[in-house]
Amino acid sequence: MSKHRELETLAAEIHACRRCPRLVEWRAEVAADPPRRHRGESYWARPVSGFGDPEAELAVVGLAPAAHGANRTGRMFTGDRSGEWLYAALHRAGYANRPESLAGDDALRLDGAWITAGVRCAPPANRPTTAERDACLPFLSRELSLLGRCRTIVALGGFGWDGALRALRELDQEVPRPRPKFSHGDEVRVGEWTLLGCYHPSQQNTFTGRLTAPMLDDVLTRARQRSRSSRR
Repeated sequence: MSKHRELETLAAEIHACRRCPRLVEWRAEVAADPPRRHRGESYWARPVSGFGDPEAELAVVGLAPAAHGANRTGRMFTGDRSGEWLYAALHRAGYANRPESLAGDDALRLDGAWITAGVRCAPPANRPTTAERDACLPFLSRELSLLGRCRTIVALGGFGWDGALRALRELDQEVPRPRPKFSHGDEVRVGEWTLLGCYHPSQQNTFTGRLTAPMLDDVLTRARQRSRSSRR
């Protein structure tokens, strides 16, 4: 089976997952009682698989789908403010054909990038439990293993950083000791992979200026440089 076909098979498995009762209940509750701005819309309300180019050289790992973002649209970082920031930056960096991601059936395409997350269902208060995190970890590990050209990861926030390290360890990559702590702009080599840290483009970070567009652009520029270096 080709890697592309295996990614499709993994996506179908993710979409059917019901391992975490709390998340299964929450994603349905959110869909049943949406805010006024989304009344009348049909919610995805299932786990969300990764999105992008199967030949990606860069993987971006976030936290989890947003309740009224990917939980609604069915595509990672689509339909919320965080996604507006992320896809605009990916477009500026040459990874996306357009600067916005509005719906799962729009014309957005990624070239050389794959977007994923440590947890695949929207969690209450955006805080998955340790058990929920661990239940989703095999999905991320398998996903990274199937991205055959990818050796560079941008981790969004501490949760994405932790998830990426755990997933790489599951792939028998040697995680440095002491275990690297998350910090924006930090870079660490993990076996065959390069991991870069970036503040999550949440409204809390972008509204306060903790994360600016130039800061996000700088991380993606470095990620592309590291990807090119790994090819050589």
